Amino acid sequence: MADRVVQQGHEVQGWLRVPQPFCSVNVIETDGSVFNESLTANDPDFLASSELLIVTLKAWQVSNAVKHLAGILPDTTPIVLVHNGMGTVEELRGVKQPLLLASTTQAARRDGNVIIHVAQGTTHIGPAKSYEGDYSYLAEVLQSVLPDVAWHNNIHSAIWRKLAVNCVINPLTALKGCKNGDLRDYTQEVAAICREVAAVMEREGIHTSAENLLFYVEQVIESTAENISSMLQDVRASGIQRSTTSPVFCSTAPAPTASPYRKTPAYLN
Repeated sequence: MADRVVQQGHEVQGWLRVPQPFCSVNVIETDGSVFNESLTANDPDFLASSELLIVTLKAWQVSNAVKHLAGILPDTTPIVLVHNGMGTVEELRGVKQPLLLASTTQAARRDGNVIIHVAQGTTHIGPAKSYEGDYSYLAEVLQSVLPDVAWHNNIHSAIWRKLAVNCVINPLTALKGCKNGDLRDYTQEVAAICREVAAVMEREGIHTSAENLLFYVEQVIESTAENISSMLQDVRASGIQRSTTSPVFCSTAPAPTASPYRKTPAYLN
């Protein structure tokens, strides 16, 4: 996303875990065009005057990072959280800045130090909770950067759909040792997880069906067919399997009567 934001004339900086004055952004777009630039990084003065903070970390990394940056960021600057998994908003109750959630079907993969944008998609964005201010203008800003972007006054259905995708793709690819697209060969497992996540969603008041979730998950599997999931990358790098906030979050939700969904977290982890 940083490349698109720069190309639209916005000032952008990155924030690295290990502080450095610059960060390299190397992107190959879907049309084959190449973006290769060094951007400012870890500049507190830049952060203190920023009008928007976009956080694209893994869910378990978000809380500590945002709490640190929020101490520098203006109280009125919106923070957009773009990640798989849930539960981070609860961890950020003390943050003064407005929190927004985003879910995207834009597909990319990493090849060394290069990010390859492999498929266009839709980004859904909305407030994490009720705020006095109207932040729907951010959808227009982001639409000009990385279309398509849709604003939701209630973002939680979109976040739960992305949760379903994460509950399917990450653990199954890690267990099977395969690319996302190879999950086409595991239709029974994919459908079973969709049924279980749908049961949890209904219990949480999010109207859906297993069929709708399965259709959505299969679309993502197709658009990211050549990708290697983050969990499988972690497994290959460390030799051990990690759990994610997605199945863990589902495992802490109240169980619907006679629902077998609690089997999923144990199976996935």
